[in-house]
Amino acid sequence: ATQSEELRVAIVDGQKLIDLDIERGSRALKKSNIYKGIVTRIEPSLEAAFVNYGTERHGFLPFKEISPQYFKESTQNRPRIQDVIEEGQEIIVQVTKEERGNKGAALSSYLSLAGRYIVLMPNNPDGGGVSRRVEGEERNEFRDHISNLDIPEGMSVIGRTAGVGSSLEELQWDLNYLKQLWTAIEEASQGQSGAFLIYQEGNLVIRAIRDYFHPDIGEILIDTQEIYDQATQFMNHVMPNYVDRVKLYEDEVSLFSRFQIEHQIESAFSREVRLPSGGAIVIDHTEALVSIDVNSSRATKGSDIEHTAFNTNIEAAEEVAKQLRLRDLGGLVVIDFIDMESQKNQREVESRFREALHHDRARVQTGKISRFGLLELSR
Repeated sequence: ATQSEELRVAIVDGQKLIDLDIERGSRALKKSNIYKGIVTRIEPSLEAAFVNYGTERHGFLPFKEISPQYFKESTQNRPRIQDVIEEGQEIIVQVTKEERGNKGAALSSYLSLAGRYIVLMPNNPDGGGVSRRVEGEERNEFRDHISNLDIPEGMSVIGRTAGVGSSLEELQWDLNYLKQLWTAIEEASQGQSGAFLIYQEGNLVIRAIRDYFHPDIGEILIDTQEIYDQATQFMNHVMPNYVDRVKLYEDEVSLFSRFQIEHQIESAFSREVRLPSGGAIVIDHTEALVSIDVNSSRATKGSDIEHTAFNTNIEAAEEVAKQLRLRDLGGLVVIDFIDMESQKNQREVESRFREALHHDRARVQTGKISRFGLLELSR
């Protein structure tokens, strides 16, 4: 759904909000964009170079992120940055971290192009592997598939979580698309000199389709013609069998209001989130961690204390997993569940929480509920 200042993508199951991404037009993100840059300054003390890549503030390129393809001839075993590159040198870079405060963006000359199922690293033969979120037998099977791909010399491939269960044909198709993209990037970079944007990762809708779409998704509703055209073009190019799932929404009632999503989005910005049984979770940010407190609505007295605590904690576990995604909470998170006597109930809450985290595309590591009722996780 689009508003004048922002683009919003909601992943919905029925009328239940699963995930949310917002892109504000005033601050287009540069992460993953690829630029032709010019080295403006070399700082041996920092083991880094500063690169003008066409924006107001120059980017920061650490020595370890400079591919040897840009090195001048050097016979030393451990070359120094000032000996292998020079000011004025042109270099193709990718933004790995956005500008923050007074700091310029972090750059790398080891490029990565994300596809539907895999990531192609066109100038890094040693970067291959499988996403850390893929485990066990699935990981071995995925690795076998990747080893059978026709990967050009000097390149490597990383398997994305979305690629689990994909056929060799689907993976090869994705790789062919990324190879075409890389050829286009190379040609564009040679076409002109100076610092300029070569490749933009794509707007939020394209990224969302690439990352979230799977055959179980019934339809993709878009409320503006321009974004609809971009999405159908992308689907025709990447997943032509499913292009009919993309639909233009033209109703007078706004898209998010029609599906009761608006009030769910509001909850992602409030400190307290209500639970169905009347309890609530309270989310607070501190320097060290994010704390989430689970509160019951009822006075927990008498024989139903355990029952009330268990039910509230189950609801909280599912809501916390959802809020982690909606708010994109990272780092250390500590959840203070309502105390439960029963070990069985504690294990059930942990299990339900891990199940609810299944939708999360970030890497989440969870502990167990401690004797104080606390559960720690890292995201």
